[in-house]
Amino acid sequence: MARPPQPEEFALKETAPKIAGSGVITGGDKLTCTYDLVEQMEYLYVRVVKARDLPAKDVTGSCDPYVEVKLGNYKGVTRHFEKKSNPEWNHVFAFSQDRLQASFIEVVIKDKDVVLDDFIGKISFGLVDVPRRVPPDSPLAPQWYRLEDKKGDKIKKGEIMLAVWKGTQADEAFPDAWHSDAAAVSTEGITRIEGKYTYPKALDLIPSDKNKVPEVCVKVILGNQAVKTKLLKSVNPMWNEDLVFVAAEPFEEPLVITVEDRSNKDEVLGKCVIALPIAHRRFDNKAVPSRWHNLEKHILAEGEKKEIKFASRIHLRICLDGGYHVLEESTHYSSDLRPTAKQLWKSSIGLLELGIISATGLSPMKSKEGRGTTDAYCVAKYGPKWVRTRTIIDSFSPKWTSSTRGRFLIHVL
Repeated sequence: MARPPQPEEFALKETAPKIAGSGVITGGDKLTCTYDLVEQMEYLYVRVVKARDLPAKDVTGSCDPYVEVKLGNYKGVTRHFEKKSNPEWNHVFAFSQDRLQASFIEVVIKDKDVVLDDFIGKISFGLVDVPRRVPPDSPLAPQWYRLEDKKGDKIKKGEIMLAVWKGTQADEAFPDAWHSDAAAVSTEGITRIEGKYTYPKALDLIPSDKNKVPEVCVKVILGNQAVKTKLLKSVNPMWNEDLVFVAAEPFEEPLVITVEDRSNKDEVLGKCVIALPIAHRRFDNKAVPSRWHNLEKHILAEGEKKEIKFASRIHLRICLDGGYHVLEESTHYSSDLRPTAKQLWKSSIGLLELGIISATGLSPMKSKEGRGTTDAYCVAKYGPKWVRTRTIIDSFSPKWTSSTRGRFLIHVL
């Protein structure tokens, strides 16, 4: 029985995109760049670094500044700072040049208000004057610009530091930038390690009330994470508990350990601060060595200077455990379950590069302002591993030009 003819829209079609990896541009067979598998897309980049000496707009003599970057119908906004005349944003905006219909770009600083935000100052650039920069060219250094009022005259106070340049998606600023043609997608990918604080016990605790046995617990803080042990009534308590925290390289935040007396309004009986870089790193099942740490007791008597008295101690076993994996994706769709420590990774048998270029002729999937539209993204899956592109909004012919997100490591099982 003859097979019915396949509809034309589902038939395979040959395409010939101009990509560097195919030899069309470079003529070589070797990939030289992360984006050699995809077509180059042109972007206009704006890096808003910081501002200084901003004029006060509130009755309190301060301002709550934020920045708007306007290019035609597109507008990107930074976060705002409260009561700060010298804010630092270090935020990058990337505007796709495929849809640009403007001849200049405007950067406006405003003061956040309850009802109507106040205008502080602005600066404008003609697109014809914007320089082009493509890696491996050196990054364009940001410059200070005096702010102007709405008429274009320089104001007495207020400057902004920024850089504006034209480039492609191969620019180092592209992955972390705000994109005019994409929906908001988190790009956080920091290496994380499980920090384990375990087996605490304290010795010779000295409560302020000598006639009462203290009811003590240990409070451990790492960044914005805080955990407490159970309460014990003793001057020599032993908790024998494991407390687990998520620590991120380069481990700049210290581990703060405080022993508190709950029965006396959470009086601090002792405190110690431990730098994470000196903590033991654990890659196997071997026991982690424990150590005694001095607890600082701050005593301030009338007419005396503050001094530190080392009286009590706490026994700890602290390690940075590289065997854990901190999930940054949905639990059901995680694409990477390897341990944090690279020493524990299985050896790979190959590297599969995938360039996701574009799509055409997509059907409208929803309505927006009385017309059909589509916010499209693409998912590629290999076994249990998968990646997805960023979402291109309001387009039936989206161009993703994604390669870094389409990289799979194939491991020996």
